[in-house]
Amino acid sequence: MKEQILIVEDQFVEADYLRLLLEQAGYGITGIARSVPQAREMIKDKKPDFVLLDIFLKGKQTGIDLAKLLAADNIPFVYLSANSGEDLLNAAKQTQPYGFLVKPFREKDLLVALEIARYRHAHSIEARYHKETELRKHLKTIIKSAGTWSEKLLRIATALQSYIPFDFLAAGFDNIKDPFFKGMCFLRIGFDEYQMIGLHELSTITGKPTKELIALQSQVPGDEIAAFYDDIAFYHICRQPSLRKLFADTFQLRSHLEMPMRLMDRTPFSFCLYNRRPDAYTAEQLELFERIQFSLIQTIESLLQDEISEEAKLQQRETQKQFNGIVGKSHLLLNVFDHISQVAPSDTSVLILGESGTGKEKIADCIHHLSPRKGKPFVKLNCATLPATLIEAELFGHEKGAFTGAHEKRIGKFERADKGTLFLDEVGEMPVELQVKLLRVLQEKEIERIGGRDTIKVDVRIVAATNKNLEKEVAEGRFRLDLYYRLNVFPIALPALRERKEDIPALAYHFMNHYSHKAGKKISSIAENVLRKMMAYNWPGNIRELEHLIERSVLLTKGTVIEDILLPTVDSKNIIAEGQEAAMKTIVENERDYIISVLRKCNGRIWGEGAAADILNINPSTLKSKMKKLGIKKEYIK
Repeated sequence: MKEQILIVEDQFVEADYLRLLLEQAGYGITGIARSVPQAREMIKDKKPDFVLLDIFLKGKQTGIDLAKLLAADNIPFVYLSANSGEDLLNAAKQTQPYGFLVKPFREKDLLVALEIARYRHAHSIEARYHKETELRKHLKTIIKSAGTWSEKLLRIATALQSYIPFDFLAAGFDNIKDPFFKGMCFLRIGFDEYQMIGLHELSTITGKPTKELIALQSQVPGDEIAAFYDDIAFYHICRQPSLRKLFADTFQLRSHLEMPMRLMDRTPFSFCLYNRRPDAYTAEQLELFERIQFSLIQTIESLLQDEISEEAKLQQRETQKQFNGIVGKSHLLLNVFDHISQVAPSDTSVLILGESGTGKEKIADCIHHLSPRKGKPFVKLNCATLPATLIEAELFGHEKGAFTGAHEKRIGKFERADKGTLFLDEVGEMPVELQVKLLRVLQEKEIERIGGRDTIKVDVRIVAATNKNLEKEVAEGRFRLDLYYRLNVFPIALPALRERKEDIPALAYHFMNHYSHKAGKKISSIAENVLRKMMAYNWPGNIRELEHLIERSVLLTKGTVIEDILLPTVDSKNIIAEGQEAAMKTIVENERDYIISVLRKCNGRIWGEGAAADILNINPSTLKSKMKKLGIKKEYIK
């Protein structure tokens, strides 16, 4: 007997038809519910293995309301709906379903959807177990390693980073007035780089004396239960003065996950994770913490008992080398690095999403070279560059004489990628008729060459990429829903360059060094006004556009400094009465001038009452960061 399924469908004829199809296919039926309350009662009576869930039901509650409860109970579900509009897909997507069937559907569609759901659910259970096992192993190695308390606490933080991402972490800040206070904060400044912040450093950064920090810590009682807060919820808990609010204001944080614990002597010790993204934390991460809580307590207990000598951070340097070739340290890019680290060791399908020019191929290459398949082939196919008639032959190969012009046998991309990775770039451009064949290969792991009769077994990991909104393509019938669910097991969204402008100077220098060496030139720097122009520009072509412009600038530069860059012209409203053009200042240039004028009035003072940060109504550390970003040096303030 296969899995036991609960059908939640308020149309009797459709529900009975589903029951008949499933029973004929060998599935068991736990019941048919016509509303959310009825379904909840049936689940209490007998927990099903899967739920087939109509979205629109009788009563006030919808299938989406029930889906949230199913997700909390770890019961996989597949949506049924006669409406597949974009808004509905977006609402349904938030509940992380295991499939989506659009009515009317064929028997085969139903059975395939359940097979995909079984695959995804098995993968999620396996991945969850793998996460816990790896994290526990990591914590055990930290106990045995050498180093100071702060260094070991940092290792715990970096171990958590791969599973529960953060931009700022406060560990053990439960009782600041304790004379043996051991709390530390960690601010992420690179992929595997953190600024360690103790109580003294926190006082200096925030400009608040220790007594005030103690008072803020006592404002909010420590949470006894683990919880997470997204953008709006986090805003509400930060309305009153507290350490949370101080952290949020100082480091521009927008979401929070609280992980409180009690050590063996009942001493409170918490890990408080913060992120600059508004929706960084989920119930799944909270459950992971609760499952590894005892291991964390054991680790902290062990560290508190030991006095350990210094150790070089070799492992830290090793992981940093893994992402050579991907330039930048913005928090959005670091989040991508975290996802790569998490998914690369497995065989899970990955879907890379992002605008053209954001570096999707580089990410795919990185996933392959960090995986156990790294010594095997990495084969690429751009679905947008070939006519529909040729993509099938490229993917599956053909026999000699299979069609006009097939003068010899050709091995396809799937065969070439056997035991390795196949990268399908711009998969959203793949013709619908070929999507069916691709899905079959992914399910059965075997191909047939065009014109051939034999099936060939293949072991290939799929990494796909697209700049299209595949959910919209599904809603409009241009992309198969079942293929979308097969590919979208682990999505990685790449930020556009305009969303991570802090990486522009590093990228510009990276390309400058590369192309000046290639052209045999000795170009050493980029003028400040050029960097300001680049920071103000919106980069619709992303990194690819930046690379091409730097390459051109290198070729045009006669000296050792890039003095100009030919950015696309902006609409000119800067024509003065005489008919000459006057250069209008960008927002960035105006901001820079204003900050310099305030600093001059304060004689260069940043910290304290009446200083520049106080006048500008921003945090001193934020002001220092802005000054560095805008290239404001001390000599400009005189």
